[in-house]
Amino acid sequence: MKKALISILCVLLALVLIAGGYVAYVFLAYYRVEDSQPLAVDALGGPSGAPAPGETYRLASYNVGFGAYSADYSFFMDGGTESRARSAEAVRENLAEAVEAVTALDPDFLLMQEIDVDGTRSWHIDELALIREQLGGGFASGTFAQNYDSPYLFWPLTEPHGANKAGIAVFSKFPIASALRRSLPIEGGFMKFLDLDRCYSVQRVPAADGRELVIYNFHLSAYTSDGTIANQQLEMLFADMEAEYDAGNWTVAAGDFNKDLVGDGGAAFGVTGPDYTWAQPIPEEIIPEGFRIVAPFDEAAPIPSCRNADRPYGEDDFCVTVDGFILSPNVEALEAAVADTGFAWSDHNPVYLDFVLN
Repeated sequence: MKKALISILCVLLALVLIAGGYVAYVFLAYYRVEDSQPLAVDALGGPSGAPAPGETYRLASYNVGFGAYSADYSFFMDGGTESRARSAEAVRENLAEAVEAVTALDPDFLLMQEIDVDGTRSWHIDELALIREQLGGGFASGTFAQNYDSPYLFWPLTEPHGANKAGIAVFSKFPIASALRRSLPIEGGFMKFLDLDRCYSVQRVPAADGRELVIYNFHLSAYTSDGTIANQQLEMLFADMEAEYDAGNWTVAAGDFNKDLVGDGGAAFGVTGPDYTWAQPIPEEIIPEGFRIVAPFDEAAPIPSCRNADRPYGEDDFCVTVDGFILSPNVEALEAAVADTGFAWSDHNPVYLDFVLN
Protein backbone atom coordinates (compact mmCIF):
# COMPACT_ATOMS: atom_id res chain seq x y z
CA MET A 1 0.00 0.00 0.00
CA LYS A 2 2.82 2.36 0.92
CA LYS A 3 4.68 1.64 -2.34
CA ALA A 4 1.50 2.28 -4.34
CA LEU A 5 0.99 5.62 -2.60
CA ILE A 6 4.60 6.62 -3.28
CA SER A 7 4.15 5.66 -6.95
CA ILE A 8 1.01 7.79 -7.23
CA LEU A 9 2.74 10.75 -5.58
CA CYS A 10 5.70 10.41 -7.95
CA VAL A 11 3.37 10.40 -10.96
CA LEU A 12 1.54 13.47 -9.66
CA LEU A 13 4.83 15.25 -9.02
CA ALA A 14 6.03 14.43 -12.53
CA LEU A 15 2.78 15.81 -14.00
CA VAL A 16 3.13 19.00 -11.96
CA LEU A 17 6.73 19.44 -13.13
CA ILE A 18 5.77 18.83 -16.75
CA ALA A 19 2.88 21.30 -16.52
CA GLY A 20 5.05 23.88 -14.79
CA GLY A 21 7.81 23.42 -17.35
CA TYR A 22 5.34 23.89 -20.20
CA VAL A 23 3.90 27.07 -18.66
CA ALA A 24 7.41 28.41 -18.22
CA TYR A 25 8.22 27.55 -21.86
CA VAL A 26 5.12 29.40 -23.13
CA PHE A 27 5.97 32.53 -21.15
CA LEU A 28 9.65 32.46 -22.08
CA ALA A 29 9.02 31.75 -25.78
CA TYR A 30 6.39 34.49 -26.16
CA TYR A 31 7.43 37.68 -27.91
CA ARG A 32 5.85 40.45 -29.93
CA VAL A 33 7.04 41.13 -33.46
CA GLU A 34 8.93 44.43 -33.77
CA ASP A 35 6.80 47.52 -34.39
CA SER A 36 7.41 49.99 -37.25
CA GLN A 37 9.21 47.28 -39.16
CA PRO A 38 9.99 48.06 -42.83
CA LEU A 39 8.64 45.33 -45.08
CA ALA A 40 10.29 43.87 -48.15
CA VAL A 41 8.53 44.80 -51.37
CA ASP A 42 8.81 41.92 -53.82
CA ALA A 43 8.70 42.51 -57.55
CA LEU A 44 6.28 39.97 -59.01
CA GLY A 45 6.77 40.68 -62.70
CA GLY A 46 3.32 42.04 -63.42
CA PRO A 47 2.14 45.26 -65.10
CA SER A 48 3.47 48.68 -64.16
CA GLY A 49 1.95 52.16 -64.13
CA ALA A 50 0.37 54.36 -61.46
CA PRO A 51 -3.16 54.95 -60.17
CA ALA A 52 -4.72 58.27 -61.14
CA PRO A 53 -7.58 60.46 -59.92
CA GLY A 54 -10.92 59.85 -61.61
CA GLU A 55 -10.18 56.23 -62.53
CA THR A 56 -12.03 53.24 -61.07
CA TYR A 57 -10.09 50.57 -59.21
CA ARG A 58 -11.05 47.34 -57.47
CA LEU A 59 -9.70 46.07 -54.16
CA ALA A 60 -10.49 42.57 -52.90
CA SER A 61 -9.94 41.19 -49.40
CA TYR A 62 -10.02 37.56 -48.29
CA ASN A 63 -9.26 35.83 -45.00
CA VAL A 64 -8.23 32.35 -46.18
CA GLY A 65 -8.31 30.73 -42.70
CA PHE A 66 -4.83 29.10 -42.98
CA GLY A 67 -6.18 26.74 -45.64
CA ALA A 68 -8.16 24.57 -43.20
CA TYR A 69 -11.78 25.65 -43.40
CA SER A 70 -13.67 23.57 -45.88
CA ALA A 71 -17.45 23.95 -45.50
CA ASP A 72 -17.64 20.91 -43.21
CA TYR A 73 -14.76 22.01 -40.94
CA SER A 74 -15.24 23.16 -37.33
CA PHE A 75 -12.60 24.89 -35.20
CA PHE A 76 -12.00 24.22 -31.50
CA MET A 77 -11.61 27.89 -30.53
CA ASP A 78 -15.03 28.62 -32.05
CA GLY A 79 -16.66 25.73 -30.20
CA GLY A 80 -15.93 23.05 -32.80
CA THR A 81 -13.80 19.93 -32.66
CA GLU A 82 -10.83 20.37 -35.02
CA SER A 83 -7.55 22.18 -34.43
CA ARG A 84 -5.56 21.57 -37.62
CA ALA A 85 -6.17 21.29 -41.32
CA ARG A 86 -7.13 17.72 -42.08
CA SER A 87 -4.13 17.09 -44.30
CA ALA A 88 -1.43 18.81 -46.34
CA GLU A 89 -3.46 18.05 -49.44
CA ALA A 90 -6.52 19.74 -47.90
CA VAL A 91 -4.43 22.88 -47.31
CA ARG A 92 -3.23 22.94 -50.90
CA GLU A 93 -6.70 22.31 -52.31
CA ASN A 94 -8.44 24.93 -50.16
CA LEU A 95 -5.81 27.57 -50.94
CA ALA A 96 -5.84 26.84 -54.66
CA GLU A 97 -9.62 27.17 -54.85
CA ALA A 98 -9.63 30.27 -52.64
CA VAL A 99 -7.03 32.04 -54.79
CA GLU A 100 -8.90 31.11 -57.96
CA ALA A 101 -12.13 32.52 -56.51
CA VAL A 102 -10.66 35.85 -55.45
CA THR A 103 -8.58 36.41 -58.58
CA ALA A 104 -11.72 35.81 -60.67
CA LEU A 105 -12.86 39.18 -59.26
CA ASP A 106 -9.94 40.77 -61.18
CA PRO A 107 -8.77 43.09 -58.39
CA ASP A 108 -6.15 45.79 -58.84
CA PHE A 109 -5.25 45.30 -55.18
CA LEU A 110 -5.56 41.96 -53.39
CA LEU A 111 -5.36 41.81 -49.59
CA MET A 112 -5.25 38.47 -47.78
CA GLN A 113 -5.20 37.47 -44.12
CA GLU A 114 -4.36 34.39 -42.05
CA ILE A 115 -1.62 33.02 -44.29
CA ASP A 116 0.65 30.49 -42.58
CA VAL A 117 4.29 30.37 -43.61
CA ASP A 118 5.18 27.62 -41.13
CA GLY A 119 2.57 26.05 -38.88
CA THR A 120 1.72 22.81 -37.15
CA ARG A 121 -1.94 23.49 -37.93
CA SER A 122 -1.19 23.82 -41.66
CA TRP A 123 1.27 20.92 -41.95
CA HIS A 124 4.28 23.26 -42.22
CA ILE A 125 3.31 24.34 -45.73
CA ASP A 126 4.58 27.74 -46.88
CA GLU A 127 1.20 29.09 -47.94
CA LEU A 128 2.61 32.43 -49.10
CA ALA A 129 4.83 30.64 -51.61
CA LEU A 130 1.84 28.64 -52.90
CA ILE A 131 -0.27 31.77 -53.30
CA ARG A 132 2.46 33.69 -55.11
CA GLU A 133 3.08 30.75 -57.42
CA GLN A 134 -0.61 30.57 -58.34
CA LEU A 135 -0.87 34.34 -58.88
CA GLY A 136 1.95 34.13 -61.40
CA GLY A 137 2.79 37.45 -63.01
CA GLY A 138 -0.61 39.01 -62.51
CA PHE A 139 0.61 41.60 -60.00
CA ALA A 140 3.48 44.09 -60.08
CA SER A 141 4.52 43.85 -56.44
CA GLY A 142 3.66 42.30 -53.12
CA THR A 143 4.36 42.47 -49.39
CA PHE A 144 4.02 40.16 -46.41
CA ALA A 145 3.74 41.20 -42.76
CA GLN A 146 4.15 38.58 -40.06
CA ASN A 147 1.23 38.78 -37.67
CA TYR A 148 2.52 36.38 -35.04
CA ASP A 149 4.88 33.54 -34.24
CA SER A 150 3.20 31.57 -31.46
CA PRO A 151 4.76 29.10 -29.01
CA TYR A 152 3.56 25.49 -29.22
CA LEU A 153 -0.02 25.33 -27.95
CA PHE A 154 -0.46 21.86 -26.45
CA TRP A 155 -4.23 21.89 -26.81
CA PRO A 156 -6.42 20.01 -27.59
CA LEU A 157 -4.42 17.17 -26.04
CA THR A 158 -5.42 14.66 -28.71
CA GLU A 159 -4.34 16.95 -31.57
CA PRO A 160 -2.46 20.04 -30.35
CA HIS A 161 -2.82 23.26 -32.32
CA GLY A 162 0.97 23.51 -32.17
CA ALA A 163 3.31 26.37 -33.07
CA ASN A 164 2.30 28.64 -35.91
CA LYS A 165 3.81 31.54 -37.82
CA ALA A 166 1.29 33.52 -39.85
CA GLY A 167 0.73 36.88 -41.49
CA ILE A 168 -1.06 39.13 -43.95
CA ALA A 169 -0.21 39.78 -47.60
CA VAL A 170 -0.85 42.51 -50.18
CA PHE A 171 -0.59 42.18 -53.95
CA SER A 172 -0.77 45.23 -56.20
CA LYS A 173 -0.98 45.72 -59.96
CA PHE A 174 0.87 48.99 -59.40
CA PRO A 175 4.40 49.19 -57.97
CA ILE A 176 4.55 49.61 -54.20
CA ALA A 177 7.26 52.11 -53.26
CA SER A 178 7.58 51.06 -49.61
CA ALA A 179 5.71 49.22 -46.87
CA LEU A 180 5.66 49.15 -43.08
CA ARG A 181 4.38 46.79 -40.39
CA ARG A 182 2.66 48.41 -37.39
CA SER A 183 2.00 46.47 -34.18
CA LEU A 184 -1.51 46.86 -32.83
CA PRO A 185 -2.35 47.02 -29.11
CA ILE A 186 -3.40 43.66 -27.66
CA GLU A 187 -4.79 42.44 -24.36
CA GLY A 188 -2.32 41.67 -21.60
CA GLY A 189 -2.13 38.79 -19.17
CA PHE A 190 -3.11 35.30 -20.22
CA MET A 191 -5.35 36.57 -23.06
CA LYS A 192 -2.28 37.47 -25.13
CA PHE A 193 -1.58 33.75 -25.55
CA LEU A 194 -5.05 33.14 -26.98
CA ASP A 195 -5.36 36.08 -29.37
CA LEU A 196 -1.64 36.24 -30.16
CA ASP A 197 0.01 39.17 -31.91
CA ARG A 198 -1.82 41.58 -34.22
CA CYS A 199 -0.69 44.11 -36.82
CA TYR A 200 -1.60 46.09 -39.88
CA SER A 201 0.58 46.79 -42.90
CA VAL A 202 0.95 50.10 -44.74
CA GLN A 203 1.65 50.08 -48.49
CA ARG A 204 2.61 53.29 -50.31
CA VAL A 205 1.67 53.33 -53.99
CA PRO A 206 2.87 56.39 -55.96
CA ALA A 207 0.04 57.98 -57.96
CA ALA A 208 0.28 59.64 -61.35
CA ASP A 209 -0.01 63.16 -59.90
CA GLY A 210 2.81 62.79 -57.36
CA ARG A 211 0.65 61.97 -54.37
CA GLU A 212 0.31 58.51 -52.80
CA LEU A 213 -2.44 55.96 -52.49
CA VAL A 214 -1.86 54.39 -49.07
CA ILE A 215 -3.29 50.86 -48.74
CA TYR A 216 -3.77 49.29 -45.29
CA ASN A 217 -4.23 45.57 -44.66
CA PHE A 218 -5.39 44.43 -41.22
CA HIS A 219 -6.71 41.54 -39.14
CA LEU A 220 -8.09 42.72 -35.80
CA SER A 221 -8.42 40.73 -32.58
CA ALA A 222 -11.08 38.04 -32.17
CA TYR A 223 -10.46 35.89 -29.09
CA THR A 224 -10.60 38.61 -26.45
CA SER A 225 -12.30 38.97 -23.09
CA ASP A 226 -14.78 41.69 -24.08
CA GLY A 227 -14.03 42.96 -27.58
CA THR A 228 -12.94 46.45 -26.54
CA ILE A 229 -9.31 45.92 -27.58
CA ALA A 230 -10.42 45.83 -31.23
CA ASN A 231 -11.86 49.34 -30.75
CA GLN A 232 -8.45 50.51 -29.53
CA GLN A 233 -6.85 48.86 -32.55
CA LEU A 234 -9.25 50.72 -34.84
CA GLU A 235 -8.49 54.02 -33.12
CA MET A 236 -4.79 53.52 -33.86
CA LEU A 237 -5.53 52.67 -37.50
CA PHE A 238 -7.87 55.66 -37.88
CA ALA A 239 -5.21 58.02 -36.48
CA ASP A 240 -2.67 56.73 -39.00
CA MET A 241 -5.09 57.07 -41.91
CA GLU A 242 -6.18 60.55 -40.81
CA ALA A 243 -2.56 61.75 -40.76
CA GLU A 244 -2.07 60.49 -44.33
CA TYR A 245 -5.28 62.17 -45.47
CA ASP A 246 -4.19 65.45 -43.86
CA ALA A 247 -0.93 65.13 -45.83
CA GLY A 248 -2.94 65.05 -49.07
CA ASN A 249 -2.88 61.32 -49.76
CA TRP A 250 -5.71 58.86 -50.43
CA THR A 251 -6.19 56.07 -47.92
CA VAL A 252 -8.04 52.76 -48.28
CA ALA A 253 -8.00 50.07 -45.59
CA ALA A 254 -9.46 46.58 -45.82
CA GLY A 255 -9.42 43.34 -43.93
CA ASP A 256 -11.02 41.34 -41.17
CA PHE A 257 -12.49 43.67 -38.53
CA ASN A 258 -13.80 40.82 -36.37
CA LYS A 259 -16.63 43.31 -35.76
CA ASP A 260 -20.26 43.30 -36.90
CA LEU A 261 -20.24 45.82 -39.76
CA VAL A 262 -23.99 45.58 -40.36
CA GLY A 263 -24.97 46.39 -36.78
CA ASP A 264 -27.04 43.27 -36.14
CA GLY A 265 -25.68 40.60 -38.45
CA GLY A 266 -27.70 37.80 -36.90
CA ALA A 267 -30.97 39.54 -37.69
CA ALA A 268 -29.74 40.65 -41.13
CA PHE A 269 -29.04 37.07 -42.16
CA GLY A 270 -31.94 35.48 -40.30
CA VAL A 271 -29.80 33.56 -37.80
CA THR A 272 -29.12 33.88 -34.10
CA GLY A 273 -26.16 33.02 -31.92
CA PRO A 274 -24.52 33.77 -28.57
CA ASP A 275 -23.25 37.27 -27.78
CA TYR A 276 -19.81 36.73 -29.34
CA THR A 277 -17.16 39.21 -28.22
CA TRP A 278 -15.74 39.28 -31.76
CA ALA A 279 -19.05 40.18 -33.42
CA GLN A 280 -19.87 43.52 -31.79
CA PRO A 281 -20.85 46.71 -33.66
CA ILE A 282 -18.25 49.47 -34.05
CA PRO A 283 -18.92 52.56 -31.90
CA GLU A 284 -19.61 55.45 -34.26
CA GLU A 285 -17.79 57.94 -32.03
CA ILE A 286 -14.38 56.41 -32.80
CA ILE A 287 -14.73 57.01 -36.56
CA PRO A 288 -13.00 60.27 -37.64
CA GLU A 289 -15.15 62.92 -39.29
CA GLY A 290 -15.53 62.30 -43.01
CA PHE A 291 -14.12 58.76 -42.88
CA ARG A 292 -16.41 55.87 -43.74
CA ILE A 293 -16.58 52.20 -42.93
CA VAL A 294 -18.05 50.49 -45.98
CA ALA A 295 -19.75 47.16 -45.37
CA PRO A 296 -20.23 44.87 -48.38
CA PHE A 297 -23.92 44.32 -47.68
CA ASP A 298 -26.92 44.11 -50.02
CA GLU A 299 -30.20 44.36 -48.13
CA ALA A 300 -32.13 42.87 -51.06
CA ALA A 301 -29.88 39.81 -51.32
CA PRO A 302 -27.69 39.65 -48.18
CA ILE A 303 -24.60 37.46 -48.28
CA PRO A 304 -22.50 37.15 -45.10
CA SER A 305 -18.72 37.44 -45.20
CA CYS A 306 -18.03 35.10 -42.26
CA ARG A 307 -19.50 32.09 -40.46
CA ASN A 308 -18.92 30.92 -36.92
CA ALA A 309 -17.02 27.63 -37.27
CA ASP A 310 -18.49 25.87 -34.24
CA ARG A 311 -19.85 23.15 -36.56
CA PRO A 312 -19.96 22.26 -40.27
CA TYR A 313 -21.62 25.00 -42.29
CA GLY A 314 -25.41 24.93 -42.55
CA GLU A 315 -28.09 27.46 -43.45
CA ASP A 316 -28.99 28.04 -39.78
CA ASP A 317 -25.41 28.77 -38.68
CA PHE A 318 -24.53 32.11 -37.13
CA CYS A 319 -23.19 34.36 -39.90
CA VAL A 320 -22.12 37.97 -39.95
CA THR A 321 -20.28 40.54 -42.08
CA VAL A 322 -16.89 41.28 -40.49
CA ASP A 323 -14.83 41.90 -43.66
CA GLY A 324 -14.99 45.37 -45.13
CA PHE A 325 -13.32 48.68 -45.92
CA ILE A 326 -12.36 52.07 -44.51
CA LEU A 327 -12.12 55.09 -46.82
CA SER A 328 -10.78 58.59 -46.32
CA PRO A 329 -13.07 61.45 -47.42
CA ASN A 330 -11.30 61.84 -50.77
CA VAL A 331 -12.08 58.27 -51.87
CA GLU A 332 -15.48 57.47 -53.37
CA ALA A 333 -17.02 54.01 -53.00
CA LEU A 334 -18.90 52.85 -56.09
CA GLU A 335 -19.78 49.29 -55.09
CA ALA A 336 -18.98 46.91 -52.24
CA ALA A 337 -20.07 43.28 -52.32
CA VAL A 338 -19.44 39.77 -51.06
CA ALA A 339 -18.55 36.97 -53.49
CA ASP A 340 -20.60 33.96 -52.40
CA THR A 341 -18.39 30.86 -52.24
CA GLY A 342 -20.65 29.03 -49.79
CA PHE A 343 -17.70 29.03 -47.38
CA ALA A 344 -16.30 26.16 -49.41
CA TRP A 345 -12.60 26.89 -48.76
CA SER A 346 -12.55 29.28 -45.79
CA ASP A 347 -14.77 30.42 -42.95
CA HIS A 348 -14.84 33.75 -44.83
CA ASN A 349 -16.11 34.81 -48.23
CA PRO A 350 -14.02 37.21 -50.33
CA VAL A 351 -15.24 40.81 -50.44
CA TYR A 352 -14.49 43.54 -52.96
CA LEU A 353 -14.76 47.30 -53.34
CA ASP A 354 -14.84 49.43 -56.50
CA PHE A 355 -13.60 52.94 -55.74
CA VAL A 356 -12.48 56.22 -57.32
CA LEU A 357 -9.73 58.58 -56.16
CA ASN A 358 -11.25 62.07 -56.04
